[in-house]
Amino acid sequence: MSELIFISNARLSFPHIADPQRMVVEATGKERISYNCELILAPTDPGFAHFIKVVNEMALAKWTDTAAQTMAMIHSDRRKRCFGKGEEKVNGKTFKPYDGYEGHVYITAGRDSMPQIIGPDGSAIDPTNTMACQAIARKMYGGAYINAAIKPWLQDNKHGRAVRCDLVAVQFFADGAAFGEGATDASSMFGATPGAAAQPALGGGHAPGFASLAMPWDTPAAPAGLPSFLQ
Repeated sequence: MSELIFISNARLSFPHIADPQRMVVEATGKERISYNCELILAPTDPGFAHFIKVVNEMALAKWTDTAAQTMAMIHSDRRKRCFGKGEEKVNGKTFKPYDGYEGHVYITAGRDSMPQIIGPDGSAIDPTNTMACQAIARKMYGGAYINAAIKPWLQDNKHGRAVRCDLVAVQFFADGAAFGEGATDASSMFGATPGAAAQPALGGGHAPGFASLAMPWDTPAAPAGLPSFLQ
């Protein structure tokens, strides 16, 4: 048993929406790609409450008499679950929770193919339209807010029992403060280059910033001994 769960207005973290994350599986040495992200929510968010309810119902239906013990084991090991308290997400350099996580909860969702990308009008973007998908995905940066459709599932195989989650669809919701330092603007360090006013706005001439520099092919007289096609 499983179902799609709609999460509204979640803060996005570690997004790999249109460009997958690439990892090498130690056991096989093969590359694995994953389209994934983390959704940060308030502990009281109704979407998160519904997610936990569905996971518990799935566990009871699948593991019946051992469901309580199995879920206790899963809760005790963060690697075996796709959700948790924000304080568990600690930066290995600062030893403090990552930006935006403290006091919140999170859900990690992913899949091996690009999730469905939903436009602002609620319609799905054609996945073969790479440029359109990339354009919308760029708006979904770490710190932005998105809506998402996710689908939890229970792992039960040779690798053990765990709770995982598929990332089915995403939609940009609103801008937010970018996590980390964000994009660095270094434009204040630069000024106009010599002859900048004289260089053409588009096309023709030398590349911007090189208009005043003499190039080898600008030399009036080529040195003796060069092949004729260079003279």
